Amino acid sequence: MINVGIVGVGNVAAMLVQSVEYYRSLGSSEGLIHEKIGKYEVAHIRFVYAVDVSREKVGRDLSEAIFAFPNSVRKFAPVARGVTVRMGKVLDGVAPHMVEDFRPARAEEPTLSQLAREMQDAGVEVLLNLLPVGSEEASRFYAAAAAQAGAALVNAIPVFIASKGFPSPAPVLGDDIKGQLGATAVHRALASLVRWRGARLLETYQLNVGGNTDFKNMLAWERLASKKESKTMAVASTQERPEEVVREERVYAGPSGYVPFLGNTKVSHIYLKALAFAGSEVEVEVRLKVDDKAMASAVLVDAIRVAKVAMDHGLRGSLDWASAFYFKHPPRQARSEMEALRMLYAGLERLGERAEPRLDEPF
Repeated sequence: MINVGIVGVGNVAAMLVQSVEYYRSLGSSEGLIHEKIGKYEVAHIRFVYAVDVSREKVGRDLSEAIFAFPNSVRKFAPVARGVTVRMGKVLDGVAPHMVEDFRPARAEEPTLSQLAREMQDAGVEVLLNLLPVGSEEASRFYAAAAAQAGAALVNAIPVFIASKGFPSPAPVLGDDIKGQLGATAVHRALASLVRWRGARLLETYQLNVGGNTDFKNMLAWERLASKKESKTMAVASTQERPEEVVREERVYAGPSGYVPFLGNTKVSHIYLKALAFAGSEVEVEVRLKVDDKAMASAVLVDAIRVAKVAMDHGLRGSLDWASAFYFKHPPRQARSEMEALRMLYAGLERLGERAEPRLDEPF
């Protein structure tokens, strides 16, 4: 089994916890990126620890807390009881305009050493950071707690931890989860196609709207610097001279609106303009509609297993090969999704492990 802890019991956690039970009971691999990574299947994931700061969730069983206000993920799989959500550290995890949504509990906040001891007592092997965008101090606090507890860290949000070489005695994967068929993955694929077909990207943008607390939280533009950098560089890195593309501001990618009735649905508008043969111009426009939390969870069930495999082999610190395929802002950015996938497989093979199925093999 893989013992997993969660920081931030929001909508992603609600989808992720249920999805593990869904695949365990279904006995199917449909919709998964990889059925097995090393010896681990999705059914090997077990949630043993969770922290949050909301009075709606702290003290409740995880099976109930994932449906507590303001979460909006539908119930689709039964979740067993057994994990009580503990009080976490607020720091900058709650933006001023989100106080009425996240409703911080009036409870004593733990020290870093207390959290690390709790994780050790719970047997946490992999800790997931699922805090709101902009939680810079809080994310570093939990990263330090994971390191002290000897747990691997999977940093799903755009705070630059793995990409800055965070020191830890256990593996560190991140930063900023890249959804299975999310806006960044699709945008990167289209931008790579422009380069592969001999054209030059002139300009491109990605605009995203959604209706959950993630998008409401991102109405505070001062919390979005790392988010915008993460998404922008993920697209720009597919080009021949990414620094030039960014410097000339020919790429824009980021959240752009909160529409409450959309709930967990994200709608993305992607536009590309390219210079092609004999000076001709090509324009591409795509509208993408996804369940944002399903897209994130599909990647997280892989990242958890990769982190555990790396931990089994005694690896420590930031792992570029383990992060490039799964995150928008990894320690080393791949030029394309295929290059990132091959980095993953090569890293696993060096450990004598493999992922199944091999997605880089011919059909």
